[in-house]
This record gives sequence, C-alpha cells and structure tokens, in this order.
Amino acid sequence: MLTVNKLIPQARGLAPVLVKRAARVELDWDVRQKSRFDAVDSLGRTLGVFLSRGTLVRGGDMLVAEDGSMIVVDAAPQPVMVVTACTAHGSPFDLLRAAYHLGNRHVQLELTPDRLKLEPDHVLADMLRQMHLIVNDANDAFEPEGGAYAAGGDGHGHGHGHAHAHDAHRDHGHPH
Repeated sequence: MLTVNKLIPQARGLAPVLVKRAARVELDWDVRQKSRFDAVDSLGRTLGVFLSRGTLVRGGDMLVAEDGSMIVVDAAPQPVMVVTACTAHGSPFDLLRAAYHLGNRHVQLELTPDRLKLEPDHVLADMLRQMHLIVNDANDAFEPEGGAYAAGGDGHGHGHGHAHAHDAHRDHGHPH
C-alpha cells in the first residue's frame, strides 16, 4: 500500500506537465469528504490516504505519496439531483429561495448561477417541486460548497490572494 499524507489544492504551483503525467484516482463526494480512506489509482496501486482531520478533497487536487508519487483526484460521477428554475411558472429567484431553505436543513449544495446540485432525496425533491422548481436526476461530479467557515472563506478551501475592503478596515464601528 502506498501511503498518501499530503494534498496540494488544485495542484497549485506544479508544472502542467507534472499534472498531466501524474496517475489519477476517481473518487465520489462521500469519499472525498473523509480525511482517511483507501483507493486504487489509475496505475492499479492501492493508496492509503491519511490527511489532516477536516480536509476536503476536491476534484483537481493533487495527492502526494510518501515516495513522492503524485496522484490527481477526479470527482467521480455519482447520482445527484439537478434543480433549475421553471421559466413557465416561476423565476430565477425561486432557485435562491430553495438554496436558503436547503441551507437551513444543512443540505450540502453545489451552486451555480442557474442550478443547484444535491444528493438524491425524494422528500427534498418533492419540496423543491412544490416550490415550482424543476428537479432532474443525473449522474455527475458533485462539488458542494465548503461552507462559510471553510479555509479561505470562499467555500472551496483556498484564499483569494487579495484583500477585500472589509479586511483592510476592520475597525469601522461594528463587530464582525
């Protein structure tokens, strides 16, 4: 078994040729949200992955084994529900309202400007349809938001690389 204990988010800083030549491993979201798991890479090697607790593995991340081997993570297609606004009976605002209600239920969501993606749940599907949204089953990669308190604050575990006005002017009359 090849032991992996390092992750390079989105293979940042690595030459594209190294990423292209690396072995690959395809993992679904259930596995990628764990910090310890076993997998088999594209070269047939068994990987024992031991990352820091709380580490989320995203599609495009690079795993580094103790022997220096690099393995690119691909987000495996998995069953998901894709939710879109109904143009005949609703508006794009319905999607925002649905994201609010799903968030209140702590449902993991992948957000894009025109759709939500979540793991299958027939009760939630019925609720979303009652909100005049279109719910379709699909088999697709799932990359849910990391949450407001994820490293970097943007939901994907990486920083922006620049300061925002609210970061530069912390002392402006009210607490954060």
